[in-house]
Formats: sequence, structure tokens, C-alpha cells
Amino acid sequence: MKIKHKALFTGTFDPFTKGHQNIVERSLNLMDEVVIGIGVNDSKRCLFSLEKRLQMITKLYENEPRVKVATYQGLTADFAKEINATCIVRGLRCVKDFEYEESMADINRRLNGIETLLLFTFPQFSSVSSSIVRELIGYGKDVSEFLPDGMKLD
Repeated sequence: MKIKHKALFTGTFDPFTKGHQNIVERSLNLMDEVVIGIGVNDSKRCLFSLEKRLQMITKLYENEPRVKVATYQGLTADFAKEINATCIVRGLRCVKDFEYEESMADINRRLNGIETLLLFTFPQFSSVSSSIVRELIGYGKDVSEFLPDGMKLD
């Protein structure tokens, strides 16, 4: 019996950058399904509302039935267990991210027995994080080169 692998990718902030899209695409090469999880945290400063983020990401993957978008509150490991994910996917931009993500992977493994897949973003996408893009937007800069093809920030 073949195990259907479902990955939970929680690296979605606003806006959804090419680096995040790269991680989802590579996860789809390894998994049967990818759930993009948006953590709901009222204290986190976001450029776009939760509804707008859901709309942007859903539109980006409207033609890919293996990608689902969901919101959750609380611990990522608990949500992964709730949706029957077989692993959590985390995107790394640089080597310095590895130590932190490795320790989080260990915590997720201990809390719920779920493994974490750490993927480095391709170099051409790694220099710009979503937080940098968010800041550039705040200063009125054009950030279209960092966004997935076809994504518009209205």
C-alpha cells in the first residue's frame, strides 16, 4: 500500500514571494499534496489582511489541485497532526537559518512525532524575504520582480 504524503508548508507571510513559491513547487515534486498553512496570530504585523492573503495564495494555485490553503491557530506541529500531514516543510534562505530550523524540527518531532523537511530556496530567490518585500512596499517601491508571475498587489 502506497502512503500518500501530505506536506504542511507554513512559510507563507505577505506577500507570497517567489522563494516561497519555489519551496511549494519543489515540495510538490516530493509529496502528493501540499497544504499552505497561514498561522493566525493577532499580534503579528501583516501588510495584508488574512482574507487578502488567502485570496492571493488561493489564486496563485487555482489550477493546482494538489495545493490547499488553510488557516490555523496554535502550534504548527498540532495543526500538522490535525490535517494528517506526513511532514512539515520549511524553507531556508541561508545557512544561518539552518540551526534555528533544525532545532524547531527537533521540537516538532518530539511533540507529535512529525518530521520536518528543510529545503533551501534556490539562490536567485534567497536574497529577498517576504519581510523585506513588505518593507519595500511600505516605502512605495515596485516589488513585482520578487512576486510569483502573474501576482498583482492591488
